[in-house]
Amino acid sequence: MRLFFLMFTIIGTSLAGAGVIAVLSMGLASWQPIVAGAVLGALLGLPAAWVVAQKIRHLQ
Repeated sequence: MRLFFLMFTIIGTSLAGAGVIAVLSMGLASWQPIVAGAVLGALLGLPAAWVVAQKIRHLQ
């Protein structure tokens, strides 16, 4: 479980940042789309972190 949280801190923040950049590149500069992009990216980071943690765990 600790590996999952570690991976989520890395992957979740990366995808949240990518979501914010995607929103800003579309020209949407108000706070609602920026927050929505960050939340969507962080939510997409949950299953991605789970998959990465499982792959790393099975390497051992």
